[in-house]
Amino acid sequence: MSDSVVHLELHTGNLPRACAFYTQLFGWRAERIAVGNSSYLALGLGEVDGGVVESDTDASLWLPYVEVDDIALTTERARELGARIALEPREGPAGWRSVIAAPAGAGVALWQPKERSRVRLSSRARQGS
Repeated sequence: MSDSVVHLELHTGNLPRACAFYTQLFGWRAERIAVGNSSYLALGLGEVDGGVVESDTDASLWLPYVEVDDIALTTERARELGARIALEPREGPAGWRSVIAAPAGAGVALWQPKERSRVRLSSRARQGS
C-alpha cells in the first residue's frame, strides 16, 4: 500500500536514554542492529516498525517514512511544491529512500521498497539504507 507511513525513526543524541524511556513507557521491544559503525536500534512499535538512530543533535526528532510508488518522481514533486531535499534518493539493500523538508520545515522520509509487496522497514530493510 503506497502513501502510508511504514516506519518511524527517532533521531536522538542519547540512544540509551531514549530507548529506556520508550521501552519502559510503552513496552516497545528494542533490538540492536549492526549498521557499519553507527548505533541503531530497531523498535517494535506495534502496527508500524520503528528505529532509533544516535546522531549529533540537541533536540530529538521523529522522522516518519512514507512508502511511495516512485521515489524519484515523488522526490521531484516535493521539490516542485517547495520542499528542501535533505537527502536525494539513495539505494539500500531493501529499497530506496530520500528525505525531504516541507516548506514549513517538518521532515519526512520517502521509501520505495525493491519488492512490490509492502516491505516494512525492519532491521533487514534498514541496514545500509
